[in-house]
Amino acid sequence: MKLSRKVPLNALRVFEAVARHGGFSRAAEELGMSQTAVSYQIKLLEEHVGEQLFLRQPRRIVNTETAERMLPPLRSGFEQIEDAMRAAGRADNETLEIHSSPTFASHWLARNLGGFQLAHPGVAARLKRVSEITDFSRDPADIAIRWGAGPWPDIDCHLLGRLTYAPMLSPGLAERIGGISRPEDLLKLPIIGARQTSWQRWFSTAGIEHPDLSAHTRYDYIEQDLCGNAALAGQGVAILNHLYYPDELASGRLFAPFNHPCSDDIGIWLVHPQNRRNTPRIRAFREWIIAAVAHDRARTEPELPETAAAERKDG
Repeated sequence: MKLSRKVPLNALRVFEAVARHGGFSRAAEELGMSQTAVSYQIKLLEEHVGEQLFLRQPRRIVNTETAERMLPPLRSGFEQIEDAMRAAGRADNETLEIHSSPTFASHWLARNLGGFQLAHPGVAARLKRVSEITDFSRDPADIAIRWGAGPWPDIDCHLLGRLTYAPMLSPGLAERIGGISRPEDLLKLPIIGARQTSWQRWFSTAGIEHPDLSAHTRYDYIEQDLCGNAALAGQGVAILNHLYYPDELASGRLFAPFNHPCSDDIGIWLVHPQNRRNTPRIRAFREWIIAAVAHDRARTEPELPETAAAERKDG
């Protein structure tokens, strides 16, 4: 008998249950079917095979020789199908591929991902730093951490936070120019990543409108981790997010000379395909990271000035 899509697979499952229980009623109970439906499936299978499968006797049924020949390979086949489904389920739950913007990957996620692994030991997280926007129709990522204004159409978007930032530099660099007491003093230093719009926004909220940063081209970095490394090396002053540098600020390797943090409409987002929002590993990671980032933001970010906070709330 050649197995094809014409084979009544549901009837085979009914047949196996009837043979195992030795009767129609118990098989019907297990399968959630009526005895009439069970009888119909057996009749359908007998017509397909061309042989009788059961001998009806008082109070019991007996397998025919044809049924006895069919049962061992059929049961083996069902076991292999179940094994395949379990293996597929394990594979689906074991690997979570995460694409992340570079600084969030290196300065937050890589440092905290162990917390997710401890809470979900059955999920292996694979983290990849990416600078380009993840295309879920082409890339193998399950989820992505994206930096931008958001939200974006056709994907599920979860705002992790619009982070605070401020100028930060090494204490030694500040000492070399006699200290930093006013925002204008920062203009005496090399400005790292001077083309970033966050610099203009911060200076504006500090009372300096449209500072000329055109001459600050030596450290023309975009990625924040590069800016932060340059600042740690004493090469200049960088505009950095508090969430990424709590240890450096606490240890004194970096310091923010003004108690004047800023924020804007750029946020850090968790995104994933809409049709996968209920995938267990994606749902578990989403719940973990939303809580973990909120906890760290409360611990590391200073309070915004009232005007900035109001702008942020309105935005």
